[in-house]
Order: sequence, then C-alpha cells, then structure tokens
Amino acid sequence: MKKFIFLQGACITLCICACAALGSCSTPDSAAAALMLGGSSQAPVFLGCRAVSNDEVEFEFSQPVKVTSLNFEPALKVLSVEDGSTVKVRLDESPQPGTLLTADLLAEDSGKNTVNVLVPFRSRNDRMPQLVINELRADYSNSNSRIRVEFIEFKTKTAGNLGAMRVFFAGSSQKPEMYEFAPVETGSGEYIVLHLRKMEEACKDEYTSNLAESGGYPSSPEGRDFWFPGVDKLINKIAGYVYVLDQDDNVLAAVMHSEAPASWWTKDYLAQTAEFLHQKGAWTAADGGVCRPADAISTAGITATRTACRDETAENTNTAANWYIVNTSGDTPGKKNNTERYTPKN
Repeated sequence: MKKFIFLQGACITLCICACAALGSCSTPDSAAAALMLGGSSQAPVFLGCRAVSNDEVEFEFSQPVKVTSLNFEPALKVLSVEDGSTVKVRLDESPQPGTLLTADLLAEDSGKNTVNVLVPFRSRNDRMPQLVINELRADYSNSNSRIRVEFIEFKTKTAGNLGAMRVFFAGSSQKPEMYEFAPVETGSGEYIVLHLRKMEEACKDEYTSNLAESGGYPSSPEGRDFWFPGVDKLINKIAGYVYVLDQDDNVLAAVMHSEAPASWWTKDYLAQTAEFLHQKGAWTAADGGVCRPADAISTAGITATRTACRDETAENTNTAANWYIVNTSGDTPGKKNNTERYTPKN
C-alpha cells in the first residue's frame, strides 16, 4: 500500500525495496533477501525537481530510475518521459507561469527498488518583471487606533508575471522569512506592497485587476497589496536585509539596512548575506566592496511614519546612495515616494 506524507511544502519519499516474494519494506533481512534475488539494498533517493522550461520538468535521483507512474495536480497531459538519474518530463501543455503544481511519481531502479514521490513545485516563469525595492517600513505602531505594519514596496521597471518570485527578508532571526508570489500579471511602473503582518480579515491579496479589493490600513487603491500571514514581528530597524530571487536563484533586487553605522555586522548571518549579495552584484558598498553596516541604508531615523525610500528620479546603483528617510507622516505604500526628506534635529 502506498503512503504519502505532505506537510508545508516538504516532500517526504517512501522508499520500498521491491521484493514481491517477501512483500515487505527494506530492512536488514529483506535487503539480504533482495540481494539473493538479484536486487539491491540501496533504494534510489529523490533529490529534487524543478521546471526547466514552460513545458519541461526534471526530477533528480541518486541513481538511474524508470518511471512507472506519473500524475500532476492540477492535471497535466504528459507528452514524453525520459528515464535516468535525471528524469525529463515533457508536457503537452504549458501551465500559467509560476503555477503551484504537485507531482505524484512512482519509479524503480534496475534492482526493482522503488521510490514514491509526492512533491509541490511551481511551473516555469521566464517573464518575471524587472523591479526595484522602493520603500521599506521596519517599524510598527498601533497607536490612535491606526495600525501601521512593516512593509516592503517594489516598483516594476517592465511588465511581466510575479508567479514563483520569492522575497526573502530577515531582521533579528537567523532564519530568513520567505514569501512566494502566485501568478499575476503586472505592468511597467506598478507599485507592489508586501505588508509583513495581516491584522484584519479585510486584508486581501490582490491577484485581479481590482487594486481596491484589499481593505485594512494602509491598503492603496493605486498599488497592488499582498499580506504576509500572521501577526508576528518579522523585521526590525536594528539591522536586516531584503532580497528577491527568481527560479534560478538570481537576485532581482536587494537592500541591506542598519540602524548603527558599525564597522562590521554583529550577526554572522548578516555578514554572510552581505557577502552573498556582493557576489551576485546585487548590493554593495559605495566603493564596490562588501556592504558593512556603515554602507547599508541607515534606519536611525525610521519610525512608523518615517520610512526608508528610494530616490525614484535617480539611476539605481544597488547602494545606499539611492536611499533617504522620508519626513514624518511621509510614508506612501503603494504610491510614488514622498520627496520631503527627514532632517534630524541636533
């Protein structure tokens, strides 16, 4: 009997040593029996899958296998299957870019060892828009009955589809949070706001052309609003980062921020992220080196209404030189950035 376990996007495979005479799973005794019958005690291991084109999906295994059963949910027609360590599946149709799919695959190796795989993945999206991170609120307030949650705003530079685009961000935790977009068409010059808490039922993700669909403050009828589930604090102004990846782990946009202009990061994961973004050419110091806290966006003046904003009139340099703190009550999620800059009082 086949058994599948599926939990929060993780894939757990059930490997069975195929020994019809014994009718049992792989144990030391059954493995020995399998060897006597010409089988193998080493069942194939599933390593991962990815959509490599609009109509092709690859499944990686630790050794060559032959696929004996394959189904997709939602249902997709399969045109051909090429067996091997890399199983190449050609589809007879192209799903919408970035669509969430589940593959249910059964395969066996030359020793009749079998492996069952139930795995979620997203279809290929080669039409992700070029974009920049445009505004960042790293503080929170619920004073005067007005809730202001942390947010990340993006501005598209080209038209495209957001499906399978992933946003990673972190502040006080070593483990980054990740938000993955479902398919939605966007135009050039569009503002997209990822609110980092969902405090009201009226807060809805806007995947249609109705940009006024979402309620809750500070939804914008001029921008496209999305809401990270939960109400926990996920980012802060002390130090952190935001970056966006495509399906090939290319960095599409990035920023690093710090409240104190220290000479180096106090947390290893922040230093590692700075090195990663530098290697990708996505965020650097003004001199072209690895970003240090002194080279990051300064969040020293940030409040719930004073956000970090990118200068929309300047060419993006992937450095803090493009950024400033907007004046009090100058936050503009889902809209063109306010140009009135905050000046600290001496």
